[in-house]
Amino acid sequence: MITVKLVGGAKKSFLTEQLHIDKSDISIQELLDLLLELKPLDTPDLDIENILIAINGTDSSAMEGKSTKIKNNDLVSIIPVIHGGSHKKITFQVLKQQIQVIEITSQKTIDVKLLDNLRKKYPKIHLQAISSNFILNNYHLKKVLSISLESNNNNILLSNKLETDILMRFALTKQISVAIKNAGIKPKTNFILIAIGNKKILNLLYKELFPLSINLFSKNNDLFLKKYFKITKKQLNSVYSKNPLEDILVEKAAILF
Repeated sequence: MITVKLVGGAKKSFLTEQLHIDKSDISIQELLDLLLELKPLDTPDLDIENILIAINGTDSSAMEGKSTKIKNNDLVSIIPVIHGGSHKKITFQVLKQQIQVIEITSQKTIDVKLLDNLRKKYPKIHLQAISSNFILNNYHLKKVLSISLESNNNNILLSNKLETDILMRFALTKQISVAIKNAGIKPKTNFILIAIGNKKILNLLYKELFPLSINLFSKNNDLFLKKYFKITKKQLNSVYSKNPLEDILVEKAAILF
């Protein structure tokens, strides 16, 4: 038997916090297919493309993704990533954490001091800046942030700060100095600003930075990321997914321990 723990909006899809599935040795994909069959017709849809799936507290991205086998007595947690926002701002929730993401246009005068000043001005929120080159799209962004937040909840961060863990996972390195050098703020390079905290404070931050913001993910980083992380066509072809490059990047981010 498999126990499925439903978190947040997933509870509304099934009108319960927990399901007991009388099966074992099935893949996550098979479980998701089964859940879609079991879902009552008159409840909200379960968006299986925007969820974090953990088995016994471990993110499935650190295992074999949707091909991961679920064994007897395993606890599977389904955690939706709730999102919304405009092209210039994305807001969503993971594990009840409110997250706001904007992209800042490159300027000669912008450097790491901007981030330091923002942290001093908004001490109650977590702030991290990632070079836009290192974030492929919305899917990649949310999946990696979900891994960092789940790691924070389980006290298994790569460093002693959530913000640093986020940077390291996008840079795919366990070396903080390398992560800062390669994926941190640089003059003349766009960057993604990730803010986690109170919605009211996040709105104040957005109003302040709106003049510097641009539409998110306006640049296609596929070629850069493939070359930088040496991801081959053979590797991409071996991944059974609608988002092979994203899933490879997420898997690499999940196993940085």
